[in-house]
Amino acid sequence: MFSLSLSLKKLSFMAKTRNVKNSLITVNPSPFFYYLLSNSPLASIVSSPKKNPRNRKLCTLSNLSLFFLSLLVSFTFLGISVLSFMPISLQDSSLRPLMSPSSVLFSSPSFSSAEHRSRVTLASLASTFLDSEENEPTLSKSVMVPLPAHGIVGSNVSEEEREFWQQPDGEGYRPCLDFSIGYRKASVRITKEKRRFLMVVVSGGLNQQRNEIVDAVVIARILEAALVVPVLQVNPIWGDESEFSEIFDVKHFKRTLQADVRVVSSLPSSHLLSRQTIETKIPRDVSPLWIRSRFFRKLNKDGVFVLKGLDSKLSKNLPSDLQKLRCKVAFHALRYAAPIRELGNRLARRMWIEGPYIALHLRLEKDVWVRTGCLTGLGAEYDDIISKVRASQPEYLTGRQNMSYLQRRLAGQCPLNSLEMARLLKALGAPGNARVYKAGGEPFGGKQALQPLVTEFPNLVTKDNLARDGELSQYSNRSSALAAIDYIVSLSSAVFVPSHGGNMGRAMQGHRAYVGHRKYIKPNKRSMLPLLEDTSISDAEFSSTMRKLHVKSQGQPEMRTNRRDRDVIAYPVPECMCKHSTGIF
Repeated sequence: MFSLSLSLKKLSFMAKTRNVKNSLITVNPSPFFYYLLSNSPLASIVSSPKKNPRNRKLCTLSNLSLFFLSLLVSFTFLGISVLSFMPISLQDSSLRPLMSPSSVLFSSPSFSSAEHRSRVTLASLASTFLDSEENEPTLSKSVMVPLPAHGIVGSNVSEEEREFWQQPDGEGYRPCLDFSIGYRKASVRITKEKRRFLMVVVSGGLNQQRNEIVDAVVIARILEAALVVPVLQVNPIWGDESEFSEIFDVKHFKRTLQADVRVVSSLPSSHLLSRQTIETKIPRDVSPLWIRSRFFRKLNKDGVFVLKGLDSKLSKNLPSDLQKLRCKVAFHALRYAAPIRELGNRLARRMWIEGPYIALHLRLEKDVWVRTGCLTGLGAEYDDIISKVRASQPEYLTGRQNMSYLQRRLAGQCPLNSLEMARLLKALGAPGNARVYKAGGEPFGGKQALQPLVTEFPNLVTKDNLARDGELSQYSNRSSALAAIDYIVSLSSAVFVPSHGGNMGRAMQGHRAYVGHRKYIKPNKRSMLPLLEDTSISDAEFSSTMRKLHVKSQGQPEMRTNRRDRDVIAYPVPECMCKHSTGIF
């Protein structure tokens, strides 16, 4: 192929010196032309060594066959080239693969419509050869998408119920990860990096680990380093010892990011004895400039650098290309391992097949009550247990320690318990016979903690009673795998409601927006609390007020740029989604 490339450039140069104005001959022939030529009889002619003319037979049967085959291939290529200038509908689903290895979608407004059609056509033709397991997958195939939303039909559905199930208006926003030319040019060098390696240890629950992995990829890009597959730290609360490959699809992770960052499974032997600096004290809201000025020289000298305790320390406000990279990692690269994915999809189909369902992420676990400094609502006996644990482990308490329970509750820092969640759902129009999937761990207080919700919504299920015999047995002590299954089932729900913000709530908010703005109700806890405490208010007034409070927080597009502290993973508009895009699915 090297000799073929030289020959092609030589032919192009000869054409220019002779003033041959042929639009099909360029100084840099397209990869598609290389492919055709290298697989045709022309390849043997162009790249073959010179032969002595005196020993060559000019007219033989094999030479004639070769000539006609070459002529056929030439006309084929000519026809394909002509087709590239014909108008083609951009809505055709076959024209939605990536335009280049740098993950540029066909939403870029930086070229004319004629050039757009040309690039789309060549990309769609080239996709036949590029779309394989060995190459970077198209973004439309790498993203985890939910099952289709159900339409609400029937005369026995009330207006309130119909409004509850109705999906928000996405306003035409679709994913558009159109990386800049500068980013793509730098990728050529960065993705071949073999001297500098970044190692990252991520901690916390599954969704905190996801956030830290996203930032790890971005930091590797900033430092122009290869990324070693992140290490999942053993969770001190749940004791989960899962490795990255047991939760996420490593091969898919590497392949999806191969145009952005080089990802390796382990350090090469040449770096095993290198001095490894471990950085654990990173301030919050650090910028790319801070990262580079602080760590690059050390990394360049030692060859290996270890980061621990990221915990969303990287700034929420990054250059556009790095924000898009965040979305690419979160929504495309971090696909769950095949066994988890298959089981999660199986459970989601069991819920979906019977109609639309609600997914609730109820944060009622013991550790949540310990960390938030809130009361359980289950009575003095349970609250006393939590208080004793909290006193013995004050390091687990999040937020300001001098705040009382009432102050935390009024500030909206306490999770909604099952009674409060039941009242909210009823007020927003959820029918009593709705099927409800409860995501999250075992609630502190067991069945008693869920009883108010079950009373109002008896069709409440968890992954434990949705799964069949033996399906969950392999994950009995694997909290991260169980959380991943909850994530998959929740994504396909018609309506998702978290009882508390947290990493799962933010991840689900952004993912549901990214795949079409599926309904996501964010409880307005600060405004709700006075109403929940007021026993004199009627049910009708309570319902009316709740609808007004949540009319603008049901999953419709929200601009991240309206507030600087917003994470692009939760608010992908406008950096990762735009209106002019033809979409990737």
